[in-house]
Amino acid sequence: MGFYLWFDEELAWAQGTYEYRPMGTAVIAATDLFRRRDFDPRRKVQAPRTAEFAGQFASLGHLNATLKSRRRRHPAAANTP
Repeated sequence: MGFYLWFDEELAWAQGTYEYRPMGTAVIAATDLFRRRDFDPRRKVQAPRTAEFAGQFASLGHLNATLKSRRRRHPAAANTP
């Protein structure tokens, strides 16, 4: 597995692959966590050009750990409606 992650304002974008097959793209609130069912191989949406690339990750657990640590660093963003 492999995942690429971007942040754009209050959204988190991820693209995933599973054994070199595309899992697709998922878009969630930056305060949420990714789940396998969030990824759709038919969704070919790219993160906006304004999105900040956060890195490449080996698993959903690693991806979600990054989201959790980002919430701890930006607590005000996690509490906005």
